[in-house]
Amino acid sequence: MKIYRLHKKQNLPISVDTAWQFLSDPNNLKVITPEYMRFHILSGADRPMYAGQIIQYIVTPILGIKTKWITEITHIADKQYFVDEQRFGPYALWHHKHFIKEIEGGVEMEDIIDYKVPFGILGQLAHPILVKPKLEEIFEYRKQKLETIFGSY
Repeated sequence: MKIYRLHKKQNLPISVDTAWQFLSDPNNLKVITPEYMRFHILSGADRPMYAGQIIQYIVTPILGIKTKWITEITHIADKQYFVDEQRFGPYALWHHKHFIKEIEGGVEMEDIIDYKVPFGILGQLAHPILVKPKLEEIFEYRKQKLETIFGSY
C-alpha cells in the first residue's frame, strides 16, 4: 500500500502565542474548514489540547456523504508542535504533524500529513482524481482563511 504525503507551509504576521492559542483549540477547526464540509464536533473539544485527547466529529467531504472521524492528539509540545492521528475515519492511515516556529516578523506554520487511502488499488486510482485534489483544496482554503483572520505575511 502506498503512503502519500501532503506538506504545506505558511507564514503569518502573528506571535507564536497567538498562533498556538488559535491552532491548539480544536473548536477552531470548524473556522478553517470549508463550509460545504459541514464540520461538526461531537465531543472532545471542551478543554485545552493535551496528549491523549480524543476528538470526535462529523464531516461531509465528498458527495454529501457524512463521515464520522475520530482523532487522537498523540504528541504535544507547548507552542511548538502537536500531532493528531486518525483512530477511526475515512483514511487507512492519517498522521498529521503541526509545527509552529518563530520567524522574523511572525511565525511559520508547517503541516506534514502522511496518509493512506482505503480500498486498495481502487483507492490508489481515486487518489490523483479525487483525494489529493480535495486535500489540496481544503488546505488552500485554510491558508486563505488564516490570512483573512491574521493578515498576510
